[in-house]
Amino acid sequence: MHNHTSEFLLLEFSKIWELQIIYAGLLLILYLMTLTGNLLIIIAVVFDHRLHVPMYFFLMNLAILDIGLVSVIIPKAIFNSLTNIRHICYSGCVTQVLMFVFFAGSDIAVLTLMAYDRYVAICKPLHYEIIINRTACTKMISCAWIASFLNSVMNTVETFIIPFCSNIIHQFYCEIPHLLKITCSGSYITKLGVVFFSITLGFGCFVFIVITYVQIFTAVLKIPSIQGRKKAFSTCVPHLTIFSIFLFTSIFAYVRPISNRASVFDFIITILYSIIPPLMNPLIYSMRNKELKGALSKIFWSFVFEKTWNCIAISSSI
Repeated sequence: MHNHTSEFLLLEFSKIWELQIIYAGLLLILYLMTLTGNLLIIIAVVFDHRLHVPMYFFLMNLAILDIGLVSVIIPKAIFNSLTNIRHICYSGCVTQVLMFVFFAGSDIAVLTLMAYDRYVAICKPLHYEIIINRTACTKMISCAWIASFLNSVMNTVETFIIPFCSNIIHQFYCEIPHLLKITCSGSYITKLGVVFFSITLGFGCFVFIVITYVQIFTAVLKIPSIQGRKKAFSTCVPHLTIFSIFLFTSIFAYVRPISNRASVFDFIITILYSIIPPLMNPLIYSMRNKELKGALSKIFWSFVFEKTWNCIAISSSI
């Protein structure tokens, strides 16, 4: 078939229409939950000036990236399931790979920056405002987005430059490992290059975060106040947990052998690194965060009060 492929055939969840509907419904629920949680974080940070600090600036960027990450893959999967079709055009598959790798790479970069932000806040509190100022935050985020985009372009080019000998992808979106599986033999060096480079970048971020958290935990253990230790640990441990889930499941998805047929295990692994982290991030960073909950509550009641006041004003004028 080589690169004359005009479209790819994605995973067919079931031949039974009712199960297809259930599959689409579950994906829709996950998508709406992810969208709602991350949008609430963005709204809170944008409209509450008290949250205009580096920590929430990074969190808002993470929320934007999480929305992009799930929006690249879930709507198409839901549409395919509801319309009982499997195909995705060649250009659509290229775009999906490009955007997914960009958002996923940016996610890892921003999580790494958040770890650095916590390190400076806990280990160098007196120099925090000098090191993590507005200009530094803008530069770090810009570098993360640009580097992730360049990495995404390189991964996409290296993936699609290889000739394809099949157009059947045993996954619900154009995932790179499954695309590499259907390429023609004799392109092993390019395949290894795609996988090795991405894993090296991700693992490098992980090593940096581990070193950072070793320093953080060492500093936290020196805090005399039990309440202070608890607050520091409650900020760092969830962040390390979600990063580990995201990184190691994605690395596992890339390095393990891909089966020649559709597999429930493959599907679960992909869900674990592509959908669960964007879904969990708002829960982890907002449920135990008093500032975020306070901001959302204030915005909600301001909105309700404004609507009520407008209704009263309109009724009085009538």
